[in-house]
Amino acid sequence: MKPIYTSFTEVVKDIQDGSTLMVGGFGLCGIPENLIIALVETGVKDLTIISNNCGVDEWGLGLLLQNKQIKKMISSYVGENKEFERQVLTGELEVELVPQGTLAEKIRAGGAGIPAFYTPAGVGTPIAEGKEVRSFNGKDYVLEEALAADFSLVRAAKADKMGNLLYNKTAQNFNPMIASAGKITIAEVEEIVETGSIQADRIHTPGIYVQRLIIGEQEKRIERLTVQKTG
Repeated sequence: MKPIYTSFTEVVKDIQDGSTLMVGGFGLCGIPENLIIALVETGVKDLTIISNNCGVDEWGLGLLLQNKQIKKMISSYVGENKEFERQVLTGELEVELVPQGTLAEKIRAGGAGIPAFYTPAGVGTPIAEGKEVRSFNGKDYVLEEALAADFSLVRAAKADKMGNLLYNKTAQNFNPMIASAGKITIAEVEEIVETGSIQADRIHTPGIYVQRLIIGEQEKRIERLTVQKTG
């Protein structure tokens, strides 16, 4: 059985200043929102965050950003956050932008123990500057190093007591690969069931990757609400 926590503050208390964190989610879909709030409350700072994006103003990772707890952001899309833009332009925040597919593979490789890989994405652009470029069968590829983290924070719909995780539809996004690439993975879940209750072929993240579980009720905010006008 995996440790099941009841306090979000307690489950993140050993995340120290200067830690590198991977955080699941795509936009606001599938983010571990209660774990993020707990980090805001602890006041931990100088964090390096690896995540597809940085939430929005006043929600998700945007909460850590506005509290100036993030030192460096490694991500692929940052266009929904005005505070992010402000901190970049004033030099308060270091940013490493990575093509989305490359980011996903860098995280997956880190979880699989693969130190680096070649990809055609970014060849001939600033992304390739300072990196090895090698030709295979007449085509150039840039060498990208894998990513790993001190802690991975993910969100799942369901876990069993052995830490096996099941994600809900598109809320799966980056969560499975991020769960595999942290030294310590903390899973915020909506429900914990008995071991064996999740069919083996439905498990997205095997429990061997997960060290801590906690149940949390999420708001599941919509990043950009679009409604159809009637009449």
